[in-house]
Parts: sequence; C-alpha cells; structure tokens
Amino acid sequence: MIERGDVHWVDLGPATDGDHRPAKRRPVLVIQSDAYNASRLATVIVAVLTSRVDAADLPGNTLLRADATGLPRDSVVNVTSLATLNRYDLELPPVGRVPGDLMRTVDAGIAQVLGLTLMR
Repeated sequence: MIERGDVHWVDLGPATDGDHRPAKRRPVLVIQSDAYNASRLATVIVAVLTSRVDAADLPGNTLLRADATGLPRDSVVNVTSLATLNRYDLELPPVGRVPGDLMRTVDAGIAQVLGLTLMR
C-alpha cells in the first residue's frame, strides 16, 4: 500500500520548452493522508523532490538528508511543485521514507505556500 511519507520514483514525462512543470523520472513524496491512500481513489497527491540542495533555501522547502530517509542522496521537497498523479504510476517499492518530524516540517512548508493555517 502507498503510505504518506513514502518516497517513490515516477516518470513525469518529457520536459518541454518554456514549461516550468516538473518532468522526467524523479522521486516524489506522498503527502496525501493514509485514509485517502487506503480508499478507492485512483490518484495520489505528491510533492516533487529535487537533488538541487540549494533549493532548500527557498521559502517552505525542506532538506531531506539521505541518512535520515534512506534515499540515495540528499534531496529537497519542493513545496511549490505539488502534483496529483495516477497512483499506478508510482514505482514500487518505495525508495525511501520521510520520518514524522520531517513530515511536520514539510506540512508547515505546504501550509505556507498555500496560505493555510495548521490547527493542532
């Protein structure tokens, strides 16, 4: 089953000139709740990762250290690059897992970019 906090590879298709959408095969972080992940929905909401660690300096982005996530290299969650994908496009098994403390940081970054107030 796909779980919130899992990192999967996915092919986002070819890059096109002048298009700023993420493209090519890259890792994505599942940010959708597990209640939705366990449902009949054929889609999953993800945040795209980048290996450009300098992107961690951008507002809301979160640095993911390889040793904390099991990923092959340090990566950054790009909170301005969220996507709804077909769940069957995610490559299995997951290649990494983001621990709870880092997911809370990712949540705060997503709330920041979307202008949401998190209630706890």
